Amino acid sequence: MAGQVVVNGAMLQCTFGAAPSALTVLPTPRVMASSQPAATIMDSQPMANISSFGVCVTPSNPQVAAATAAALGVLTPQPCIPATGTPWTPGSPTVLIGGKPALTNVSTCMCMWGGVISVTANPNMTVQA
Repeated sequence: MAGQVVVNGAMLQCTFGAAPSALTVLPTPRVMASSQPAATIMDSQPMANISSFGVCVTPSNPQVAAATAAALGVLTPQPCIPATGTPWTPGSPTVLIGGKPALTNVSTCMCMWGGVISVTANPNMTVQA
């Protein structure tokens, strides 16, 4: 499962989020791909790399559960604050960036509330991993 190297600005979507979000690859010393910094599997930090997906709709999120209980069981979405605690998987088996596997467009990242975050669009996908 190789895929293509993901770069700064790639669009992401969470299965429990209402809106897409853009991946932010911080401007630390990086390999450039298509004039953008290439991402690694470690670019999974909430709000630094992965921004909000608008609102969250899963009852496993304590904020959603509390709001839903207060609304007498009517699902009440709450602001999304990504809760990623693990790197993207699987990453590239052949391309390393700074000793870490490159992030590919087939990688996913898990939110602790059960959402699966995936890459939906990657600007200038040209580099194969």
